[in-house]
Amino acid sequence: MQLKIMMPKKKHLSAGRAPLILFLCQMISALEVPLDPKLLEDLVQPPTITQQSPKDYIIDPRENIVIQCEAKGKPPPSFSWTRNGTHFDIDKDPLVTMKSGSGTLTVNIMSEGKAETYEGVYQCTARNERGAAISNNIVIRPSRSPLWTKEKLERITLRNGQSLVLPCRPPVGLPPPIIFWMDNSFQRLPQSERVSQGLNGDLYFSNVLPEDTREDYICYARFNHTQTIQQKQPISVKVISVDELNDTIAANLSDTEFYGAKSHRERPPTFLTPEGNASRKEELRGNVLSLECIAEGLPTPIIYWIKEDGTLPINRTFYRNFKKTLQIVQVTEADSGNYQCIAKNALGAIHHVISVTVKAAPYWIIAPQNLVLSPGEDGTLICRANGNPKPRISWLLNGIPIEIAPDDPSRKIDGDTIIFSNVQERSSAVYQCNASNEYGYLLANAFVNVLAEPPRILTSADTLYQVIANRPALLDCAFFGSPLPTIEWFKGAKGSALREDIYVLHENGTLEIPVAQKDSTGTYTCVARNKLGMAKNDIHLEIKDPTRIIKQPEYAVVQRGSTVSFECIVKHDHTLIPTITWLKDHRELPSDGRFTVDKDHLVVTDVSDDDGGTYTCVANTTLDNVSASAVLSVVDVPNPPFDLELTDQLDRSVQLSWTPGDDNNSPITKFIIEYEDAMHEPGLWHHQIEVSGAQTTAQLKLSPYVNYSFRVMAVNSLGRSLPSEASEQYLTKAAEPDKNPTAVEGLGSEPDNLVITWKPLNGFESNGPGLQYKVSWRQKDGDDEWTSMVVADVSKYIVSGTPTFVPYLIKVQALNDAGFAPEPAVVLGHSGEDLPMVAPGNVHVNVVNSTLAEVHWDPVPLKSIRGHLQGYRIYYWKAQSSSTRHRRHIEKKILTFQGSKTHGMLPGLEPFSHYTLNVRVVNRKGEGPASPDRAFNTPEGVPSAPSSLKIVNPTLDSLTLEWEPPSHPNGILTEYTLKYQPINSTHELGPLVDLKIPANKTRWTLKNLNFSTRYKFYFYAQTAAGSGSQITEEAITTVDEAMASRQVDIATQGWFIGLMCAVALLILILLIVCFIRRNKGGKYPVKEKEDAHADPEIQPMKEDDGTFGEYRLFSFVSSASF
Repeated sequence: MQLKIMMPKKKHLSAGRAPLILFLCQMISALEVPLDPKLLEDLVQPPTITQQSPKDYIIDPRENIVIQCEAKGKPPPSFSWTRNGTHFDIDKDPLVTMKSGSGTLTVNIMSEGKAETYEGVYQCTARNERGAAISNNIVIRPSRSPLWTKEKLERITLRNGQSLVLPCRPPVGLPPPIIFWMDNSFQRLPQSERVSQGLNGDLYFSNVLPEDTREDYICYARFNHTQTIQQKQPISVKVISVDELNDTIAANLSDTEFYGAKSHRERPPTFLTPEGNASRKEELRGNVLSLECIAEGLPTPIIYWIKEDGTLPINRTFYRNFKKTLQIVQVTEADSGNYQCIAKNALGAIHHVISVTVKAAPYWIIAPQNLVLSPGEDGTLICRANGNPKPRISWLLNGIPIEIAPDDPSRKIDGDTIIFSNVQERSSAVYQCNASNEYGYLLANAFVNVLAEPPRILTSADTLYQVIANRPALLDCAFFGSPLPTIEWFKGAKGSALREDIYVLHENGTLEIPVAQKDSTGTYTCVARNKLGMAKNDIHLEIKDPTRIIKQPEYAVVQRGSTVSFECIVKHDHTLIPTITWLKDHRELPSDGRFTVDKDHLVVTDVSDDDGGTYTCVANTTLDNVSASAVLSVVDVPNPPFDLELTDQLDRSVQLSWTPGDDNNSPITKFIIEYEDAMHEPGLWHHQIEVSGAQTTAQLKLSPYVNYSFRVMAVNSLGRSLPSEASEQYLTKAAEPDKNPTAVEGLGSEPDNLVITWKPLNGFESNGPGLQYKVSWRQKDGDDEWTSMVVADVSKYIVSGTPTFVPYLIKVQALNDAGFAPEPAVVLGHSGEDLPMVAPGNVHVNVVNSTLAEVHWDPVPLKSIRGHLQGYRIYYWKAQSSSTRHRRHIEKKILTFQGSKTHGMLPGLEPFSHYTLNVRVVNRKGEGPASPDRAFNTPEGVPSAPSSLKIVNPTLDSLTLEWEPPSHPNGILTEYTLKYQPINSTHELGPLVDLKIPANKTRWTLKNLNFSTRYKFYFYAQTAAGSGSQITEEAITTVDEAMASRQVDIATQGWFIGLMCAVALLILILLIVCFIRRNKGGKYPVKEKEDAHADPEIQPMKEDDGTFGEYRLFSFVSSASF
């Protein structure tokens, strides 16, 4: 079984077949016998010329002459030749041989003989028993490359600006030579709109210049056939300038004949070729139409072309030789008409009209085709040609004019058509059609072959076709027979004939299934019948799943130097093995190690600009192929701009222009311009301006006395380019300063001075050399004139001998060698401060509660402050506790109240304490004297918790408590309160017992308690202000020994030990959780209760305006006893 995959051309079967035409399956020409070897062994066929030499055959006289003539036919044809219309007897010429089995002649002129001897018109005839075919008339001519005739060429001398034509006039060769002009060094002479070579080979100068002077204008003729180049004698040209011409005149003529400044007068154009106002041109259809106009004039004229009453064909029109030549390729009769060339310069224009006529050698409309007929059939041979003038049609039969050929009753001639009816085997022959006019001829051979053959199927038996599902399936059934067989198709062993409503039956026997499905798989039978017999053949069809790309590569944008990956996942029929190929821009991938291909991916590393393009994944099987493409855009920051140029250079501005660099596939959004001041800050670049990415120029504002250089950076979405090369330097002129120093201040460092400071101008702001500052000052409240001092480029000036803390008006003006800056702004300053002289008066204290007091004072006079008022400062300290008398370390605390406040709150005082305070005023220099001390006492408060609580000497029914008094009683203790309650084995609390204990006690015994019982104690002290914080403790009374002996010691029991371990583990976990909560800012419930019940007297208190003074601690040791 053969595997065959074919896609023959589709044709629908016509309703009725032409009975006179035998259709031959799947051949290039529908009327030729198929070139099937087995078929050709049995069938006879008239000769057919398959290869021949060209009609106009130019040969190389240095090589043997080979005249081709090949033909086919059955039986093989014999060959003969005519020369110049008479029989050419090859056997009589020892130099001529014919190739075996062929009509090709070889003339051996390399050993002896001349090519000219064999010039002439040759025609080949191929003949067998069915007829004779003839070749074209082959005109043999040897190529010629004659030498230039000797000639003496004089030097050509002419004035600058004149026109010139250097003639070439090459020798007549065969074929015509190719002309070009060169010098002695074999370098082509440069051509331009002013100097150019014409179609005839001459060299035309519209006007000459002194540089046209040379000794070696040489015209060369290249004869391609013989591969020789002939050279004309060099031509010498001398162009004389005005000065040279006047020198010559001065030596030979009078002064009146001198030429003016112009070398040659300017003039409007005139045509060097063609001559006159009009000319004619004739060209043959299909050739290249070349029209030429070359003009002289000064200045050099420009050539334009138009077609009168029409337009030039867009796709076939070309301009050559600096538009001096108009070419139209594949010219047709429609291109006939008037073409106008226009030569124009500044002084005028000139026109020339070329009338073009397109003639035509004969060309085919319908060429005669071979006929294969069966006996009794009809047919026609049609020979239809056109041309200008219209060609004459003549017929030949086996190479003989049909008028003198034997008569055939089945043949009738009707001009360009021969009609055959009821042909017989003797009607077989070869007919020639000749169409000719004055410009050429056409010759065609067409045979009529009368055959009687039973059907034959030429397609191999049991051919297997494999087709992709949902595509057309074309099953081939090449056949032959005479008369033309009919074709039927069947599917399966017992299937009926396939109908055309589902299938397409082609004329060449092919069966087409328009959309093949899986159920189309099977065996199909082709049956061919005619009146002489029947033949059949089986064809097998398999339907395969299509190949699909289920994951296509996707568009990618990557930065240069990165890695990109394209994915291509293919699904295919399991019986087909695909090959995956990756292409870049429809070509193979570069042979570069950066490109790696695995099963489903293409990976490109270190991506460069050249890697951008279209990447295509192609999946090929033996039956189909699919592809998918994705575009890779390689982007990067832009390349730096270049070609920076400064124009419109003014004192305060300049225009900068530049050429953008490559944007690297990401549009430039803006340009950043920076400048360098080479005079003041060399090497340091500053931002100047940003402009849109669409701009390539910028108007830049400049400052005086700066040596500018500029550079430009381009910005796109990926970032900023490298800076461009720096522009040329541009030094602006000096000018007076535009601005004055900033941050001007006047502050005294001593009580008797005024320190004036400012931020000086930088070099860029100085606007010129000799930068100085004019410092001026006067008292604000006086009538004094301004005092001024010009100082060098510094930032400070000290005025001495000023009164203390007096307001001054200050100004600082910049100046340089070019002048002063604008009038500066006036700033208020003050001379130096001194310590305040007066203490605040009328200080009194209002005790708010046991921890808070309010202080009031009278403000000091402003003049006595001698500086900027910063506020008031309160010094206070605890001198003695009301309940103790002893020597102690005294800590002084400080609270500062900003501004002009006259009262303040003292928080955080200790209850039941004796305090002393004083108040001082503060300026920037320091504190003034202290006010007289004022003492005050804080009332009692609730005490702190007792310092300790211990339970000692437990017995069966008693517990003894020992404690230490509170560390901060905050008053006089009145009594202690003890509360306690029992805790049973389930940790439930029993009834609470409340007990009052005198304040002078530090030990207490509780009796009549239950034995072996846990108790919880709550203990706190009290003053007249209330109860203090409590302290808690737990204790257990002892166990009765008799009872204990009757009880089982559970501590030795295993279950108890396990329970205790579990409890210990649980407690450990709880401790860890509590620790974490505490670190996160959590509070224990006890802490929350303490916060909720805190003493309101010790809460922070604010003044009415919600502010407290600044707090400082000042400690000292007092030697006094209170």
